[in-house]
Amino acid sequence: MSTDNHQQSKTSPDAGGSKLVEYKVQGLSCPNCTREMQEEIQKLDHGGDARLSYNSGKLTLSPQVNLNRVETILKSDGARIVFAPQTALSAAGADVQPASSPHAHGASDEHDHGQSHGHGHEHSHGSERKMKWLLSISAAFYLLTFLLEGKAAEPVLIALYAGAMILSGYTTFLRGLRNLTRFKFNMDTLMTVALVGAVIIGEWREATLVAILFGLNELLEGYGMNRARQSMEALLAAAPKEAELWVDGQTKRVPIESLSPGDVVRVRPGEKIPSDGAITQGTGAVNEAAITGESVPVTKREGDAVFGGSVSTDGVLYIAISKAYQDSSLAKIMHLVQEAQDSKTPTELFIDKFAKYYTPAIMIIALAVALIPPLLLNQPWMTWVYQGLSILIVGCPCSLVLSSPIALVSGMTRAARNGILIKGGVHLEQLGRLEAVAFDKTGTLTKGEPAVYAETVYDEEKFYAVVGALEQSSLHPLAKAVMKHLEIKQPQCMFNEPQQITVLPGEGIRAEIGGKLFWVGSEEVLKHVSGPQDHIRAVEDDIRRMKAQGYTIVAAVSEERVLGQFGLADEIRPETAAVVRKLHEAGIADTVMLTGDHEQSAQAIAKQSGVSRVFASLLPEQKVAKIKELRSRKKTGMVGDGINDAPALAAADLGIAMGKGTDSAIETADIVLMQDHLGKLPGAIKTARRVNRIIKWNIGLSLSLKAIALLLTIPGWLTLWIAIISDMGATIIVTLLGLTILLGKDQELQSGH
Repeated sequence: MSTDNHQQSKTSPDAGGSKLVEYKVQGLSCPNCTREMQEEIQKLDHGGDARLSYNSGKLTLSPQVNLNRVETILKSDGARIVFAPQTALSAAGADVQPASSPHAHGASDEHDHGQSHGHGHEHSHGSERKMKWLLSISAAFYLLTFLLEGKAAEPVLIALYAGAMILSGYTTFLRGLRNLTRFKFNMDTLMTVALVGAVIIGEWREATLVAILFGLNELLEGYGMNRARQSMEALLAAAPKEAELWVDGQTKRVPIESLSPGDVVRVRPGEKIPSDGAITQGTGAVNEAAITGESVPVTKREGDAVFGGSVSTDGVLYIAISKAYQDSSLAKIMHLVQEAQDSKTPTELFIDKFAKYYTPAIMIIALAVALIPPLLLNQPWMTWVYQGLSILIVGCPCSLVLSSPIALVSGMTRAARNGILIKGGVHLEQLGRLEAVAFDKTGTLTKGEPAVYAETVYDEEKFYAVVGALEQSSLHPLAKAVMKHLEIKQPQCMFNEPQQITVLPGEGIRAEIGGKLFWVGSEEVLKHVSGPQDHIRAVEDDIRRMKAQGYTIVAAVSEERVLGQFGLADEIRPETAAVVRKLHEAGIADTVMLTGDHEQSAQAIAKQSGVSRVFASLLPEQKVAKIKELRSRKKTGMVGDGINDAPALAAADLGIAMGKGTDSAIETADIVLMQDHLGKLPGAIKTARRVNRIIKWNIGLSLSLKAIALLLTIPGWLTLWIAIISDMGATIIVTLLGLTILLGKDQELQSGH
């Protein structure tokens, strides 16, 4: 194979400290063959770390491996290296620039790298078109034999059958014959032996139909996985390629990998933000769908943080870059999504192991069926050899091995395009098996920001005026919540500027307005009131009732009397109650809230949210203990904000973090909700359960159809065309069921916030 279109890859350190080289591979025909090629590559010198992924079409190996020998192994299955992405940008759809040859690691020949091939789909489409033409011509030859039946000499018909068989199945024959010489038994070996045997016993018509249908089967199989891969690649195309660097009042186009923290870039309407940063000048709406999956643009102003890959929709923004692209949220997300494609679930690992022994076992069974009845029971040879050949075709493990990958890649793609980052197929499977979900309270079920929920006013004329005057310049979260409440209560009110403001630690603040002293703060400020004791006792009763409901108190007093008090609590997220309700509807009956907050506040939020159980006043280690207790009985997921919940997230069967792209969230959890809300969690669980259900259906369907076909050998009813139809039917259904996960709108994912 020519290597003109190889590029030096992006690299990552392997276990030995050297670099691993990553290549894009086209033409992988099936998961089973991919696994066998990976095992062969791993046997090469320095090939122990090699990984060949059917799901993503990527080959990762040490640069010390002889690439010519790798290419020979790939060619044995009709696969080829298309290009090696130089950076993570390549996988995201960016142009791949020519670079030095990777052949320095063992091949002596020099190659021209003058062409860049960042167009991975063209080769795939070309091979698909070629296969369609060959199958069409083969089908035409086959139909022609029906028209010439009884009119043309037998050698003419045999020539047409042979031509149709060779055109539709020559790649299978070549691979199968090569495998036979190596005593390697896979689906190509099975098919080759079956077709050669059918020709030897004179079953030309059925052998030709089998070859054509098997070629069609391979085409559809490849189409299904390519469709899933292309959906993922389209998702990863969010990475911008260039940026307008702003220097001394001038702009110049630069590659985004050349940007450094502190650089200022200009982003015009419709352009992508090149990396994470903060707006230094300008206001406009920004579409953050690439990060959060939210289709509604968010208005951003000077000082606001923005994420790389977001799109400025209606304003010119000047952005100070805070991270180099490779450290940005988008780059990390893309890297994790690509890694997730390559990880294998327990189900996939089991199927791989099963297929390794299943194919040789089928050959032994077919041989026994062909030999035992004629030799021991005096049955006709032709009948039972034919039955044995049919068993070989039934035994092809295509549909079984395809049961899982297409569904998993489709599920992770659907989740990722909705801003749900799943770090591997194993976590997607776990998400679909959850029986209990535990939530942190602050920042997860609630906004993590206080809000005014209750108020008691004794002097309306002075209360709002005094509180507004004393709190308007404070940066304390409680003060901000009070001012936000006053803006709603008295939107037109202008508050006086107080004099002699003094901060009183543990109490609040004191100030003078119009020559009189006033205090605003916790209930401790009541000690400054020298008014009637009956009034003080009534106020204390009101405060006790508020505190029993979990409220934090902000009171305002003068020297003569109490003016009033607010009851504040952490504000529950607007989607929380709907999310918990949907989780209960989905069969997750055990929803638990874990919080370090006091009991009254926790119970108030629990009542509003609808969670089934609540545990309050917990230290971090007590949260971990509760999670371990839960997971000892049920599959348990822990949902937190990814910042201070790391121990509990790690202790759960599945850690789910939320945090709108924060580094800590991405690094801590198994699944990250890239939005700053829980609204998409029920939909993610629904998708995961659908993936698990489809994988089970696929495995059951594949094995059932094969079992039924094999049972037909008992009365001698199994024919070659029934065998290929059962195998092909299972493969088509498995592929289509896997792709259905990509279909439809995510209405439930987008609701509730």
